[in-house]
Amino acid sequence: MTAPPSPVPPAPRAPLTIRLASPRGFCAGVDRAIQIVERALEKFGAPVYVRHEIVHNRYVVERLRAMGAVFVTELDQCPDDRPVVFSAHGVPKAVPAAARSRDLLFLDATCPLVSKVHLDAERHHDAGREIVLIGHAGHPEVIGTLGQLPDGAITLVETVDDVAALQPRDPGNLAFVTQTTLSVDDTTEIVAALKARFPQVVSPHREDICYATTNRQEAVKRIAPGCDLVLVVGSKRSSNSQRLVEVAVRSGARQAYLVDSAEDIDPAWLVDVRRVGLTAGASAPEVLVDGVLDHFAQAFDVTVEEQGAVRETVTFKLPRLLTEAD
Repeated sequence: MTAPPSPVPPAPRAPLTIRLASPRGFCAGVDRAIQIVERALEKFGAPVYVRHEIVHNRYVVERLRAMGAVFVTELDQCPDDRPVVFSAHGVPKAVPAAARSRDLLFLDATCPLVSKVHLDAERHHDAGREIVLIGHAGHPEVIGTLGQLPDGAITLVETVDDVAALQPRDPGNLAFVTQTTLSVDDTTEIVAALKARFPQVVSPHREDICYATTNRQEAVKRIAPGCDLVLVVGSKRSSNSQRLVEVAVRSGARQAYLVDSAEDIDPAWLVDVRRVGLTAGASAPEVLVDGVLDHFAQAFDVTVEEQGAVRETVTFKLPRLLTEAD
């Protein structure tokens, strides 16, 4: 009797080292904003309206939508009898004013670090200073900061060239603030240009770029050198995630891409790749990072090296309306 053929052993999988950045993913402001929507749904029931995406992440938005959140672009799309949440990026002062005029129940999920920028801008305005805002035109955070003061009180600059073209009313009476999710290196260059041209410009008492943005960029600088590929988990609308891709390339990665999830990974990126860096923007949940790790584990013999020493302990309080007993 002929013996059955021996099973063919599976082909060995190519080795792949994944450098996992730490810290990565959710920051305290994002975590607080998501909790505000979740607690509002628990307390008031569905639907709860949210003006703009609560944070810039597709997975988070779709999950909250499935729970009963309704995302709208403007306040006039919200009914009078349902709660509304303002996004983590902050809103112009006209928005809560309009909500009050309609007696809407509203919850402000603005990140406290963004609120600090708003307060600094108001303080400078009250002191009679003209304000320069370093940021990206059209970003919700920038729109919110510009909307804290009357038109013309704040001038937006995006580049060193914008600083060179700046024509303030009183060059000796300037102050600057920044968007919280910028590239630390790019912002340093713009600030240096501002100080060179306007030596008396008043700086923030503390750095405006948030601790989480800074920490995640520093973590990418540690993992990127020598990587064939760096993947940043985050949505295209996320400014801090886009900056991580830029930082990875500047820091020595051969290529770097932004992906919403493992489904976005192009097999062409993985040709001759033996070392991958992996991180996540401040609005991307860890479950998406796990999905990318699982994706690689199906095709490669993976070794994961978590790199990073910064431990984040920042937390922000929820609005009293959501924590007090009924």
